[in-house]
Order: sequence, then structure tokens, then C-alpha cells
Amino acid sequence: MCIRMDFKKIASGAGTLFNRAKQYTEEMLGQAEKTELDAHLENLLQRADKTKLWTERILKQTESVLQPNPNVRLEEFLYEKVQGKKPLRLVENDILGQSMIDAGNDFGPGTGYGSALIRSGQTQLKLGQAQRDFIQSAHANLLQPFVSFLEGDMKTIQKERKLLDLKRLDLDAAKTKLKRVKSQPAKESEGDIMDKAEVELRQVQMEFDHQAEVTKLLLEGVSSAHAHHLRCLHDFIEAQMGYYAQCNLYMNDLQRHLGSYGLSTGNSVPLQKTEGASASSATNVACDEGRKAKVLYDYDAADMTELSLAADEDAVLFDK
Repeated sequence: MCIRMDFKKIASGAGTLFNRAKQYTEEMLGQAEKTELDAHLENLLQRADKTKLWTERILKQTESVLQPNPNVRLEEFLYEKVQGKKPLRLVENDILGQSMIDAGNDFGPGTGYGSALIRSGQTQLKLGQAQRDFIQSAHANLLQPFVSFLEGDMKTIQKERKLLDLKRLDLDAAKTKLKRVKSQPAKESEGDIMDKAEVELRQVQMEFDHQAEVTKLLLEGVSSAHAHHLRCLHDFIEAQMGYYAQCNLYMNDLQRHLGSYGLSTGNSVPLQKTEGASASSATNVACDEGRKAKVLYDYDAADMTELSLAADEDAVLFDK
């Protein structure tokens, strides 16, 4: 008995698939009519399509901004799928900063160039940490919500939409079947066939209407998704603005620090008289405002109390 019921179920399912395939083919060939969805539902479907398209594109392009290297993005994706989290990775500023610090220590922290390299390297490390913080914030505030929407709500919408398309094919197949029965010459046995076709049409019409309502409710929920994405976008922009402001603060601080080394553009600038190097590395000429000097050779400041000088540079020395 159980085997017989399963066989009937399989046969019924195969018949439904055949009718759907036949209806779809005839529609493609223009040999069958197609039930059109109401305008409101069509608009909701179009909005859902645009939402899916642009959410995927924004997600992909944001990932490219955060990690330009496609090979690294693929590696991080595989790590996240296998281990559940991405590996801790140094950014370019970290590598540059450590190289500058190592070079500064090698040249000597007491020299002007070495000290400047160390300070620049420390700033690069700060920039690297700021970048990692921004990437983490972008993942939490934008990427994760977008992925959750595509993997959750949008997949549910696509599933129900596909089911609606199948119900529509069943409805049109039932309409075609009833129309074909009515067009045939009347016979004594045709009455039962027609009644059965009409009952089948009413049943599939009810199923189609129900599925249309379910799909419409899900599609109307896209408005809530837009509102949520707007908040996510606001949080992302705020994080990006904070990141660039922090980088600007770090660079301004570094620029002020490097300016204390007396870096010159080549014009005559007033310099404080220092003991030792700055006096011995220049020839002095008397002038009204002080002593004008021509720098004979390059000199790197040994500490913060001295100034770095370049050969052939004009300088004015003042007594304390």
C-alpha cells in the first residue's frame, strides 16, 4: 500500500513537471498565454532585483578598497570559511614603519637622519594600526550587514519568487487545459473532464494567489532593509572620516617634528649659532644682521640642539 502511494506521488510530481515544462516552452514560442502579475508586485520585484544587484556590487567594491590585492582577499575568504576568522595580517604601513625604525637604529638614534627615520617609522606604525581599526569597523558596520542581508532575506525572497513562478506556470497550464477541453466537440464523458479541469483551475488559482501574497509581503520588507543599510552607510562614512582625520593628525605631528631639524628649501634662512659643527662647516662673511655663511659640506644634526645643513647652502648666523 505504501509503495503504491509513493508511486502515485512520484507519477503526480512527474506529471506536474511535464506540464510546467510544456507551458514554459509554449510561452517561449508564443503559443500560450502568460498570466501577468499586478503592477505593484512587478514594481516590488524590480526594486528587489536592483537592491540585490547594487548590494552585491557595493559589497565587492568595498572589499576591494579595504584589501586591493585579490589574492589576499581570496586567502582571507578561505581562512574565514575554514577557521571561522581571518588571519592577523600586517598592512603596508607596518612593514614600511618597521623598516624605517630598523634603518634609524642602524644609522644611530643620535644622528639627525636616524632620529627622523625612527620618528617616521613610529608614525607609519600608527597609520597601520589606524588602518586596521578602520578595516575592522568597516567589516562590522557595512560588510557584515550586507552579507547577512544577501545570505538571509534576499535568499528567502529568491526562493519564494521561484515558487511563485512555478505556481504561475501551474495556473497557466490549468487554464490552457480547461480551454482545450472546452474547444473540443461535446461528448457524454466530457462533462466529468471539464468539471475536473475547473476544480483543478480553482485550486491552482488559490495556490497562486496565496504565494503572490507571501512574496509581496517579503518584497515589501526590502524597504526596512534599505533603512538599515542607510544606517550602516552612515556608520561606515563616520568610521572612514575618523580614519582620515586620525591619519591627518599623525602626519601633521610628524611634519612639525621633522621641521624641528631645520630642513631648508635652499633659500637663506636665519639659523641659531650652534657650537661645533654648524660653525665649522661654513665660511663666515660679516653682514649687518649677523654673519652670512656658505655651507661647505653636508652635516647631519647629532641631536635636537643642532641643525642639519646642506652643502652650498646660504645661512645667516646669529649670536645668542
